[in-house]
Amino acid sequence: MTNITPLLQMKNVSKSFPGVKALVDVRIEAYSGEVLALLGENGAGKSTLMKILSGVYTKDTGSIIIQGSEVDIKNIKEAEKLGIAIIHQELSLLPNLSIWENIFLGNEVFSGITRRINKKVLREKSETLLKSINFNIDVNTLVKNLNVGERQLIEIAKALSKYSKIIIMDEPTTALTDVETDNLFKVINKLKNENMSIVYISHRMDEIFKICDRITVLRDGKHIGEVKTKDITKDDLISMMVGRKLEEQFPYRKSPKGKALLKVENLSFNEKVCNVSFEANSGEILGISGLMGSGRTEMAKTIFGEYKKSSGRILIDGEEVNIHSPKDSIEKGICYLSEDRKKEGLILGMSVGTNMTLANLKKYENRAKRINKAEENKSIQEYIKKLSIKTPSSNQLIKYLSGGNQQKVILAKWLMLAPKVLIIDEPTRGIDVGAKKEIYEVLNELKSMGKSIIMISSDMPEVLGICDRILIMHEGEISGELSREEASQEAIMKYAMGLDN
Repeated sequence: MTNITPLLQMKNVSKSFPGVKALVDVRIEAYSGEVLALLGENGAGKSTLMKILSGVYTKDTGSIIIQGSEVDIKNIKEAEKLGIAIIHQELSLLPNLSIWENIFLGNEVFSGITRRINKKVLREKSETLLKSINFNIDVNTLVKNLNVGERQLIEIAKALSKYSKIIIMDEPTTALTDVETDNLFKVINKLKNENMSIVYISHRMDEIFKICDRITVLRDGKHIGEVKTKDITKDDLISMMVGRKLEEQFPYRKSPKGKALLKVENLSFNEKVCNVSFEANSGEILGISGLMGSGRTEMAKTIFGEYKKSSGRILIDGEEVNIHSPKDSIEKGICYLSEDRKKEGLILGMSVGTNMTLANLKKYENRAKRINKAEENKSIQEYIKKLSIKTPSSNQLIKYLSGGNQQKVILAKWLMLAPKVLIIDEPTRGIDVGAKKEIYEVLNELKSMGKSIIMISSDMPEVLGICDRILIMHEGEISGELSREEASQEAIMKYAMGLDN
């Protein structure tokens, strides 16, 4: 830290929503030339606190102090003028505009009597900004032609264009490859050396210990503590976050393996999935590992009927089934939980209860073909309790729930259909350690009931910790299979990279 006085102080900040106290007397301090991790379980209040700082929400009580002066931030523009920028987990760039147009959108430079946008100046400024973060690219390139890592750098350049002193990064590496993550960390270190303050929100422990100088922990909307990263262990940090010891991060439970509920033979989809064959048995969690672009999700969506198979057979309980759509798949007892829960798993403008029962409304129809609200609500309350879903009520809009609780609602939706085979794609992405363990316990319970769970995950410790058997994909093919006893990170990576073990 280069300054004794904090660049940013938030003192006794409180915020309430109908039925929820999101923040209670929370405080944080951030210094110039440091990366501050803001940690806590989903629903701890991190996003709410940062939305107050960036002008999305207004605080109920408390104070915000920038460079020693108290400020009142009423909107996003006021926050930007104070040098505060936020880079959201879901990037906000416009794909059909160029890089330079995105960087200066809403912050254009005009010239002449006609007040036309000075494109030459903006292009030059964009080039200078990108060079400052070691990103060499034609600024006329359309954003839709960039990968996620490149888009992340454009968001950083956009923040720098507004002379930001404080940059908030919310789960910045969720969709990045290891190479892109390393590049991002180089940029963060460069910004840190230029005396900026980075507030870094992430559930990835390895990243926190690699890039952050200090850590502030929130729990249940309250300030729990702050510590230098070098002075704490991962286990102690997890205990601060969840309020209890997580003796076993991956609670593996062995169950008797039964018959093959799902059998896939020579399944292909365009060039994304190539002659894939495997069995998924009752009473097991079958892990699907592989690098990004290996065809894991495409395979799952082909089985589920979202993509039309080019060739191959799918058998349920030994009988071949014709699946032309997700509806067919659901009727045959296969459900798929998407990796993109907000776009493909939820209707954000609807309630918790409605999201749970939407896929199974026929179950609650009476003779008059009307929904029996009492029966529907009974099921909703049962699953809220069973999955420990934290919500003020079943009428709460799903968009206001934390990521972990949203994921539990999607799980409830599919469990209400009593599937034989449950395919879950990145089930704990962007979810805190406490909620992860709760989801693992649900999967263990389903396994003990004789269900077949197929879990696609990029989280190597998760795959090793929770799965009974692991298939590895490479370039659309299954390149290897490992038992729980055989599996290791090294063995999985060799298969994932197409190397002979």
